Amino acid sequence: MTEKTLVLLKPDAVERNLIGNILTEYERNDLKVTDMKLLQASSEMAEEHYVEHKGQPFFNRLVSYLTRSPLVALVLEGEDVVNRVRTLNGTTDPEESGDNTIRALYGLSLSENTVHASDSPESAARERSIWFA
Repeated sequence: MTEKTLVLLKPDAVERNLIGNILTEYERNDLKVTDMKLLQASSEMAEEHYVEHKGQPFFNRLVSYLTRSPLVALVLEGEDVVNRVRTLNGTTDPEESGDNTIRALYGLSLSENTVHASDSPESAARERSIWFA
């Protein structure tokens, strides 16, 4: 059964002209882009996206980062897509990500790690409703 997940190419990826490179990684791994848009995230969208981190000391930095410049929201489809995308992305910290993961290749730091991917089918559905309302 094919599933869908949400991916964000965060502002640092867009600022550094990495959209095509990152999309290529997903597509060459047999994942299909079914929806995509470039947008400027509002504070409200970013706060809703990161709602589970509200109250944490880093919450405002997350919101500032996601809203500082345009990002790309996309929906990917494929077999076991949530797990496959998270494996392709690598761990949150690019320094600890496996070789040839998107974050190891393109991430700048723990706070500027280039991509976001939903962590479950339920999160994917919730996050798609934020970015593709």
